[in-house]
Amino acid sequence: MEFFNTFRGRLSLILALLLIATLALQFYLNLKTQNENEERHQVERQTLSDAFALGFSAFSSKEQYLSDLISQPGRLDDEARARIRDIIIIDDEWQIADSLNPDLAPTIHEDGTASYKKLSDATDLPPLMEASRLGPDVEKFPNRRTAVNDNSDDEAHAIPIDTTSNGRWYVMVLLKNDRKEAAWRAAQPLVYTLGIVLVSTLITLLFAWRFTRPIANLSNAARSVAMGDLSIRVPYSGRTDEMGQLAQNFNEMTAELEKTRLLEEKLREAEKSAVVGRLGSAIAHEIRNPLNYINLTLDHLNTKFDPDDERSPEYHKLIGQIKTEVARINQQISDFLNYSRPAKANLQPVEAREVIEDSLRLVEAQAAESNIKIGVVEREDVPKIMGDSDFLRSVFNNLFINALQAIGSEGGKMNVKISPDNGFVRFDVTDTGMGIPQENLPKVFEPYFSTKETGTGLGLAIVQKIVDIHHGSIDVESIEGEGTKFTVRLPRA
Repeated sequence: MEFFNTFRGRLSLILALLLIATLALQFYLNLKTQNENEERHQVERQTLSDAFALGFSAFSSKEQYLSDLISQPGRLDDEARARIRDIIIIDDEWQIADSLNPDLAPTIHEDGTASYKKLSDATDLPPLMEASRLGPDVEKFPNRRTAVNDNSDDEAHAIPIDTTSNGRWYVMVLLKNDRKEAAWRAAQPLVYTLGIVLVSTLITLLFAWRFTRPIANLSNAARSVAMGDLSIRVPYSGRTDEMGQLAQNFNEMTAELEKTRLLEEKLREAEKSAVVGRLGSAIAHEIRNPLNYINLTLDHLNTKFDPDDERSPEYHKLIGQIKTEVARINQQISDFLNYSRPAKANLQPVEAREVIEDSLRLVEAQAAESNIKIGVVEREDVPKIMGDSDFLRSVFNNLFINALQAIGSEGGKMNVKISPDNGFVRFDVTDTGMGIPQENLPKVFEPYFSTKETGTGLGLAIVQKIVDIHHGSIDVESIEGEGTKFTVRLPRA
């Protein structure tokens, strides 16, 4: 049974069944045709026998003619009458003594005498069958070789009647043959054979297509893999033969190759991040030392060399601007280090509302200056989350600052909604700012992507990294000109 579960076994079984079915059908059709021919020949022989018997009765009777005898009940059945075209009785002088055809029948005069037509005058006789059995007399038959002016497929049969006083007479029976029926009988075996061949061919093509389709699928899939598409999979519909196993192995291979590619990409990213992290730490250290010196020097100048004249406000303004730029550079260095360094989070149960309120304190003053209203909605039964408070504060600091910057100084709204979500706690941060263009949405979490003139493009990348560390997710939706919504999901404690 295991053999028939294989591709070769199924194909061999199908071909064997197809061959047996073809031979059985051909045998049945040939037997049916043979039986039909036998029945037709039997009917033809019976018709000839009845016709000759009728002719012999007419020959024996001196008072009745064929036209009288054929109308008598029981003489001929309907099928025989339909097949008989004419019965001709030929005397020893080769005259037509009687016939069913009025044109050939004798003419009876008023005085009782009769005029007979010569057999040679009959111009519409079909060809005579088996004429060689009649001996030398066959030369007297005008239809001994071909039909006489007759385009039908009818046929003539003749038998001799020897008498002691009148010599040899003949009874000739003309039978009708349907040309179309004869043609169909001749073509019937060919039609049946052609039909069997066509059906066998269609079935063979169907099974060939079914068995070769997995091969074509594998070929197309292999071509796609060669072009770099490792997500391709071959459908095998639960097949257990060699083709099914091959398709399953191919799918497993492409799945492993896809995993390997993802791992290689992650490894390259990790290696690149490690190199960048080490290089960045060294550069950050070298930059921060001068920055600290500059910052201390500015504080010293601000306290020791404060002018007492009208230039003092401008002096303090310039000092403050320099300190602001130094702080901005220092913050950018911190963002870079936070992204490039491997992060280790201290996860513990944290109240979701407390995390939000800690980050809101950072932006409340700026929101009040820009006439931005902040709303916080917390649903009932919100559980604690597993998180690192410092890391989460960085997440929401970035989101809130981005929201305020998107709204601008013209005023607007920023809403924060906290709700449980199937084992997670969901944070929806919505603003009424300028929105993000659709073409930029897939890039917002990429490092170093920014549409701000002074941005480093690391804020949302850091957010994404921290959320991943917490085994959560972050999504963004935005309509340009209407606003943006960030959705953060963090696991519940």
